Amino acid sequence: MSWLAKYFELAERGTNWRTEVLAGCTTFLTMAYIIFVNPSILAATGMPVAAVTAATCLSAGLASIFMGAVARYPLAMAPGMGLNAYFTYSAVQGMGVPWQTALGAVFVSGAAFLVLTLTGLRRRLVECVPPSLYAAVAVGIGLFIAFIGLKNAGLVVAHPATALALGNLHQPGPIAALGGLLLTAILLVRQVPGAMLIGLVGTALLTGWGHPPAAQASLTAIGATAGQLDIAGALRLGLAEIIFAFLFVDLFDNLGTLLAVSKRAGLLDAAGRIPRVERILVADSVATMGGALLGTSTVVSYIESAAGVAAGGRSGVTAIVAGLLFLASFLLTPWLGTVPPYATAPALILVGALMMGHASEIDWRQPAISIPAFLTLAAIPLTFSIASGLALGLVAHTLLTVAAGRARQINPFLYVLTAILLARFYWAPAGQ
Repeated sequence: MSWLAKYFELAERGTNWRTEVLAGCTTFLTMAYIIFVNPSILAATGMPVAAVTAATCLSAGLASIFMGAVARYPLAMAPGMGLNAYFTYSAVQGMGVPWQTALGAVFVSGAAFLVLTLTGLRRRLVECVPPSLYAAVAVGIGLFIAFIGLKNAGLVVAHPATALALGNLHQPGPIAALGGLLLTAILLVRQVPGAMLIGLVGTALLTGWGHPPAAQASLTAIGATAGQLDIAGALRLGLAEIIFAFLFVDLFDNLGTLLAVSKRAGLLDAAGRIPRVERILVADSVATMGGALLGTSTVVSYIESAAGVAAGGRSGVTAIVAGLLFLASFLLTPWLGTVPPYATAPALILVGALMMGHASEIDWRQPAISIPAFLTLAAIPLTFSIASGLALGLVAHTLLTVAAGRARQINPFLYVLTAILLARFYWAPAGQ
């Protein structure tokens, strides 16, 4: 075991095996809600719940282990919130793309990630986008996720006169969702480990947990999604917008998570740089491609990894332990995949609420900063499109910076990107 301790630099990072194992368990508990929520969202595309649940567990487990073993960082991975919503509600339902083709687009975006990483272009792309838009995207996705949760809970319903209205609070589903929301919020306030998971289980018991068919207990369930991606279809249809959205959002979401976790863990070097960053980015790219092959939306690094870091995790062992727990949870997929939508709603709403903290990173006193940020965070939930919100924010940032007489401060690459986005707005079909 001494050579393993040396490989993971346990002594150098001031940690030990016991601390790393406990940290991995903590990380898993804080993000295990994805086992319930991801199948609930992707099921709206027509993908089989049992298969998506299995794909969620396997992709999260294998990706986290790969990140921990290769990059040696305490970053756990799983299908990303927000991107799974874009996959379902924008790509499949909004644009009418078959889920197999959408999986192909996810795979292509992962391959593009890998090329951008190996050529060094990924860093250059990040440098051309203002940090305020990173925060705005996080807030916008949070609002998007929360709205979906409110809708799934029946707390918000369609209305012919006002577009939206409060749902019927006398129905058992909304009542159970409100009870679960209160329970989960109290657990979060009390800082109970696994608050999201406990809240989900509690709400599921209130709403009535489903009885899974016997077929779900078999590993063969994943065959309904694994290897079903249509890469040729994605390229043939020219799904540039979808691929761009997966590529762009995953890129900044992962790097933001990486920087936040690295700072909290004290893993930055003397120059403020992230050691082995290329390995981390490669692991991220491979995870996205692997997730698409298994049958799930984009796999990302989870900010909940910070919980494991707070528990003392400092090495890749933390991520490996979390990954092993995800693989073990695969055995429970016959039950995990049958959680009713009302039970997952509180988690969606509260994950959205937790993402609102990024709004404090935006300088609201500067119009050239605040207006693009506001357009981004407002457009994402209101247009049901992360891509539209991102595009509006980037175009507004470029135009307003030029109008302020600071054209030289803009990265030349951003001018090219802005021109592409303007062309997209002009030629895109109405409603997209």
